[in-house]
Order: sequence, then structure tokens, then C-alpha cells
Amino acid sequence: MDSQHGRLLVASPGIADPSFFRTVLLIGHHDEQGALGLVLNRPSEARVAEAAPPLADLAGDDGLLYLGGPVTPEGVVVVAEFEDPEDAALLAFGNVGVPSARVDLEALPEVTERTRVFAGHAGWGPGQLDEELEREDWIVAPADPDTVFADDAEDLWPLVLRRLGGAYAMIATMPVDPSVN
Repeated sequence: MDSQHGRLLVASPGIADPSFFRTVLLIGHHDEQGALGLVLNRPSEARVAEAAPPLADLAGDDGLLYLGGPVTPEGVVVVAEFEDPEDAALLAFGNVGVPSARVDLEALPEVTERTRVFAGHAGWGPGQLDEELEREDWIVAPADPDTVFADDAEDLWPLVLRRLGGAYAMIATMPVDPSVN
């Protein structure tokens, strides 16, 4: 098993599941027990200030609540780029992760560069993500803070594929429904 912890997973064009169609996920945990990630490119129409008022100051510039995945959609996950990685409970990569319980939510804007709030997450049981990777359901890409906190999150799928270059850049140009091409 090669852990994909801290990497991006880009949905291959063959993924038809509406929960993951043309998604880009950040994998925050991956080991033999399973994996956990967040869909980065699904902003909702809901504002964090309305859906989770105590987290309004953590919503980022757009104020939107992002749909992190189909698992526990009523749960909230805050992802932050920390000034000091010691303030994270779990780091996905570099200084990007989820806040530690010892950091007061009101103080979080003072110890972070950027934050984003997600409803739900994606999860895989033991070996499930490994099987999906073997089937080439996912394209693995390096993660960086600018991708995680992208202003135009809806455009991440083609953007990340173009960055990978080669055949992936061509995939990025595919229409949503290739039959209408």
C-alpha cells in the first residue's frame, strides 16, 4: 500500500458517481485502516454564517460552505493553513491541516493564513481506496495550499489536470458529456 496522505486525488473521467464526478480531493489520512479526504471543488450555495454561525469567521473570503463529501454531511471540518504547524491536530501536508482542540475557534484566524469550512467528508474502508487506485479511478497529484484554498474552486478539476500535463492536459478539455462533442 502506498499512502496517498497529503496528496490530491483527481477523479478520472470514468467516475460517474455524482458524489465524485470531476472532483478533486485532498487526502488527509490514508493507511491500512482506510482513508479520509475532502472534496475541494464543491462550494455550496449555503453561507457558513447561516449554516454554522460560530464558524463564520473561518469561512474564507467567499463565506461559502463547501461540500466535503457524502459521509456525515451534517458534520463540519475546518481546514487551515497554519502559521505554526503545532496548532494542527492533523496535518495533511506542510502546514495545511485541521485545527487542534487546544486552539480556540475565536483565535484561529490569528494563527492561520487561510481557512475553509466543509460539510461532510469522503471516506474509504480498509483497502477500498487502494482498489480504486489500482482500477485507475483516481489520478494522483501533488497538493499545495493554493489548490486547497483556490478562489475558483469549481475550476480545479481541469486546472489540476492541465498542471499534470501530457495526456492529463487533454483529459482536462473533455466536455462533461463526450457524446455531445
